Amino acid sequence: MGLLDKLFGNQQKEEQVMSNEKLNIGIILGSTRQGRVSPQVGAWVKEIADKRGDANYEIVDIADFKLPFLGEADAPGIAAWNEKLANLDGFVFIVQEYNHSITGALKNALDLAREAWNNKAAGIVSYGSTGGARAAEHLRGIMGELMIADVRTHPTLSLFTDFENGSEFKPQDLHLDNVNLMLDQVVSWSGALKTVR
Repeated sequence: MGLLDKLFGNQQKEEQVMSNEKLNIGIILGSTRQGRVSPQVGAWVKEIADKRGDANYEIVDIADFKLPFLGEADAPGIAAWNEKLANLDGFVFIVQEYNHSITGALKNALDLAREAWNNKAAGIVSYGSTGGARAAEHLRGIMGELMIADVRTHPTLSLFTDFENGSEFKPQDLHLDNVNLMLDQVVSWSGALKTVR
């Protein structure tokens, strides 16, 4: 009995320590263009997330990594990008719709990593004239290929009702519940998927 207690007791302690560690969730800004509003949306999501206290949330801005286009050349930014993603347990993508899809910068950033995305969960907060819904659907297909489990709840923001003059972000209160529900799912799934990595 003493040996079994030692064997299984240690395992239980390790599992308890793992469950007490906070997950690291990256809020990825999906646009790099001048005049973008994704930093405003990302800051809003982070403000909501930080009040929850259930994970460590951080803004991850693709623009900071100066990524080359896939296949152009190797650059220090690629290694830094992969290292950043590898240290995250889950993601919230801030997605803007351009021509019925995601931005080229986001697609390129997705393509410049592989294993760092695998077996992690992600939520989407999108915006555009139709709430960014078409871009989000394109992103879901890409995430499937990268083995990222996308959660169901998806806050959609309208350029007509959540932005003033298309540039100043003023979200309606009704989005708060959806963001929290989405984060509930991201944290839950990220924790579950951590056990298979």
